[in-house]
Amino acid sequence: MSPPDALRAEVLAWIADEADARDAAELRELLEKATGGDERASAELADRFSGPLTFGTAGLRGPLRAGPNGMNTAVVRRAAAGLAAHLKDSGRAGGIVVIGYDARHGSRWFAENSAEIFAAAGFSARLMPRVLPTPVLAFAVGRLAAAAGVMVTASHNPPQDNGYKVYAADGAQIVPPMDLEIEARIRAVPSVRGIALSEEYSVLDEEIVQDYVAAVAGLARPGPRDLRIVHTAMHGVGTEVLRSVFAAAGFSQPSSVPAQAEPDPEFPTVSFPNPEEPGAMDLALAQAVDEDAELIIANDPDADRCALGARFAGGWRMLRGDEVGVLLADWLLARGVRGTYATTIVSSTMLSAMAARHGVGFAETLTGFKWISRAADDLVYGYEEALGYAVAPQLVRDKDGISAALLAAELAASLKARGSSLPQRLAELAQEYGHYLTSQLAWRVTDPSVIANAMARLRAHPPATLLGRPVTLLDLAPDNDVVILRFDGGRVVVRPSGTEPKCKAYLELVIPAGSSSDGADGSDGLAELGAEISEVLGF
Repeated sequence: MSPPDALRAEVLAWIADEADARDAAELRELLEKATGGDERASAELADRFSGPLTFGTAGLRGPLRAGPNGMNTAVVRRAAAGLAAHLKDSGRAGGIVVIGYDARHGSRWFAENSAEIFAAAGFSARLMPRVLPTPVLAFAVGRLAAAAGVMVTASHNPPQDNGYKVYAADGAQIVPPMDLEIEARIRAVPSVRGIALSEEYSVLDEEIVQDYVAAVAGLARPGPRDLRIVHTAMHGVGTEVLRSVFAAAGFSQPSSVPAQAEPDPEFPTVSFPNPEEPGAMDLALAQAVDEDAELIIANDPDADRCALGARFAGGWRMLRGDEVGVLLADWLLARGVRGTYATTIVSSTMLSAMAARHGVGFAETLTGFKWISRAADDLVYGYEEALGYAVAPQLVRDKDGISAALLAAELAASLKARGSSLPQRLAELAQEYGHYLTSQLAWRVTDPSVIANAMARLRAHPPATLLGRPVTLLDLAPDNDVVILRFDGGRVVVRPSGTEPKCKAYLELVIPAGSSSDGADGSDGLAELGAEISEVLGF
């Protein structure tokens, strides 16, 4: 079936305004196939023009493909022009805009296009010197007192994706209504071909990277440094900067996983370049055994996340994000770091108990670092269970997998020096605060309506009980698509992912300290809870 006349006209209009010859050719070929009766081409064309990419978690993210519903030159140019217009509307005309990029397909091209647009719009456009981690860009926004920052990255998404993350002048990811205001200015761009370009932008030198390295290395205090570490950058851009930070802080160089140490946009050794995904850490775990290592550190491809692995009594395993979150908080509290400690509604509630016992501030926010970073004026630590940690918000007002890795290594080395370990410290914290057992379920889909239907079913027919205990429901709609189910000794938080086509459920069971149970039965309880909520959602 040929595409409808309205769709055909929309495609031809887009092609006529296309700024990239390859993207125009891609759309012409697809239109020809669709016109010739190719049903797959027709469906693909309809999907590409089903609507523009919208600002989600801090910006744009989507598949690399021509058309409004993809990441490509035209979409990126519109985004840059819209952001420039918004900044002018906000009284920041002529300010600094710093642009960074990772090693994904198209990242440098999109970054250079953006720099040319900001320069032509009268801004002082500063391009980062090379492929670098997202935290370095976030650091640069603050260090340069920029009006805004842009990072071209899709973080831990599959290789066919890219993204456009926007930072506000305060160095944090954008939040409403700024995202909607930018989106409105993007829609108001009349023509891609009409967007002015200028090569009068500057490329920052290595000093900005050196400043970041020195600042992060300075977070580590004098103390033990004897630790054997295996590190994987997950085919991303974290290896060089992490090694520089560790060297400056007095640590021996971590042993890199060779097949994953250098940037590779194809991510050949993993199905998904995310330390949380099954199988992603197999190479690092095997290398840790072979080298008799004492700690595994993993970054995601843009190095804003950090995962840790440790040797437990039953062998090596990766720590859950909540386990790392409370370990880092415990370490900062032990060092006397005072201020507000923050986490999200889907993370363990253990941090609130720790903050109360130490007499420091605590804040719980919606999911995402754009909220965590603004939790309090005196924020000193923030984490989310999805492996994101801000251990020094005064340096990087966002999650930072490099600084988190350094403090984790400092903690592990200090524990080793006194005959302890990360697993042992976790056991001690459980004895002190109780067992906060957490787990996450995630269902990946190809059709987003499946998630919408599941959320609708949950709201219409919530469970009366979970694990045999009465349930109370808290629905955060319409502002946020989140449902929280609470029961005595636990909770379940259900929400769609903000960055991937996934529905997620976050499970927690709390066994008080000193109870007859030592937490050993918690895994069975989590499994039963997971099975119950899966049935409720229909997955």
